Amino acid sequence: MLAMLAAVAKMERDLNVERIQAGLTRAKAEGKTLGTPAKTTLEQRQAKVHGYANKQSVSELAKLHGVSRATFFTVVRPSGTKV
Repeated sequence: MLAMLAAVAKMERDLNVERIQAGLTRAKAEGKTLGTPAKTTLEQRQAKVHGYANKQSVSELAKLHGVSRATFFTVVRPSGTKV
């Protein structure tokens, strides 16, 4: 009996995954962008990188653009780099 319930649960999970993938494919085909929208514009990101390269304070730059220090560092440092 338990094996039958497990099989039904697995089948339902597989169907759910198929529906999600179909929805994502349709959304991409319609030209929708997926994921969380960016907090800053391209110009703001370039200004952050420029300010960081010119040794401006990280806290000041983060406050200026309305983001946290952590978000600021995701823009100015390549992923995987540590200081």
